[in-house]
Amino acid sequence: MTNAHKYHGPAHYRIKLKEHLDQNWAHWFEQIAMSTENDQTILTGPVADQAALHGLLVRIRDLNLTLLAVERIEPDPVDRG
Repeated sequence: MTNAHKYHGPAHYRIKLKEHLDQNWAHWFEQIAMSTENDQTILTGPVADQAALHGLLVRIRDLNLTLLAVERIEPDPVDRG
C-alpha cells in the first residue's frame, strides 16, 4: 500500500486540454503556466493540494474545455527556489 498522505500536499501538475487557449485566459488559472502544443493547451505548475486541484478541474469544466490528461510531475529544479 502506498503512503496516501504524500498525495494530499502541494504538488506540480501538467494538464492537457484539447482546445487552444491564448494568454488572455491566463487569469483563469492563477499561477499555472500556459503553453500550446499542436493546437492544444498545456497548463503546468504548482497546485496547493487535492482540493485546489479539484477546483482547477471545475474551472476547466465550467469553461467547457476538453480534458485530455492530468499528470502529477516533479517540478523543474529552477522552480524549486
